[in-house]
Amino acid sequence: MEMKKRISLELRNRTPAEVAELVVDNCRTSDGDIEGLTDDFKELEFLSMVNVGLTSLAKLPSLPKLRKLELSDNNISGHLETLSEKCPNLTYLNLSGNKIKELSNVEALQNLKNLKSLDLFNCEITTLEEYRESIFELLPQVTYLDGFDQEDNEAPDSEADDDDDDEDEAEDGAGPKGDYDEEEDEEDEEGSEGGEVGLSYLMKERIQDEEDDDDYAEEEEEEQKAGVHGEKRKRDAEDEGDDDEDDDEDDN
Repeated sequence: MEMKKRISLELRNRTPAEVAELVVDNCRTSDGDIEGLTDDFKELEFLSMVNVGLTSLAKLPSLPKLRKLELSDNNISGHLETLSEKCPNLTYLNLSGNKIKELSNVEALQNLKNLKSLDLFNCEITTLEEYRESIFELLPQVTYLDGFDQEDNEAPDSEADDDDDDEDEAEDGAGPKGDYDEEEDEEDEEGSEGGEVGLSYLMKERIQDEEDDDDYAEEEEEEQKAGVHGEKRKRDAEDEGDDDEDDDEDDN
């Protein structure tokens, strides 16, 4: 797909001024120059043109807010002065896999005062003796070369840094955590104790009810027994009365 058409598709119903990130990797240029990218992309901060067949940056438009530029796996050999003219605020530049052979090819990057990270991996220049020392001396503003600083410390991952910043902001917005947690723990403990007390109370009530039921049953049983004995005594008394009457009749 041609670069001009690819850029048009990437707009996705937006105007160029609304685009902050643009990725057109693996498309094709007709003559090795940038096509379809204009000064209207004035809000662009990230631009990736990986493996698009670029040989020149002469037609790069003015991108004053551009900070990250991916140009790996192209055929760029020099003439990098355009970058300082069109993208003065560039902080990250990836030129790995291009035709950069000599220190003089990157000398123009001295004017990129904000450049912190430069990648020349898989460029012929990396085979030069004391390549790293020479680049750091030529470009003192650069902190990371091919992903490492002068002490071989690896460059931090920008996405991880963004995640850390988000976590810090979330913690800052949460307010004083310690006091809140302590109060919450105390409430939980009180609620737990209250739950235990309530359960204990209910169990005692249940046991008391069962004991009362047992007492009532015993009383009812005793009353029933007392009633039976009363009836028996009454019947016995009546029987004795009958026997006395019978004896009186016999005497007569």
